[in-house]
Amino acid sequence: MFSKSCEYGLRAVIFVAQQSSKGEKAGLITISEEINSPSAFTAKILQQLTKAHILTSIKGRYGGFFIEDNKMDTKLSEIVSLLDGDAIYNGCGLGLKQCDANSPCPLHFKFIEIRDSLKAMLESTSLKALVDDLSLGAFILKR
Repeated sequence: MFSKSCEYGLRAVIFVAQQSSKGEKAGLITISEEINSPSAFTAKILQQLTKAHILTSIKGRYGGFFIEDNKMDTKLSEIVSLLDGDAIYNGCGLGLKQCDANSPCPLHFKFIEIRDSLKAMLESTSLKALVDDLSLGAFILKR
């Protein structure tokens, strides 16, 4: 459903949020390793997230990426919109260019339910909530 850059972006932000909650910054190489993403690709994604003020970066020996406390309430929908736009909420389940209620694909009406559920989940889930869940040890970011 998400593009590769969006998948990596979500994982990167969640990892950085987890580190930030411990008072730590994370460097590019560490982030790439922890989310199983190529470092050059990760760097471009992190740059987008920093430009959008979701992440903050500090250069230098003691630098790295972190999330300020006031950004921990960021909803996943903001990150998805930044990296993938809103096509995931409007697109066809089969990828057809023309698919709507007047000329639906075979999945159209069932896919609407899935899209609506996904949108509701992304709009109601904050980084803080995910970090709290990760700290319980019930979830992972890497296999």
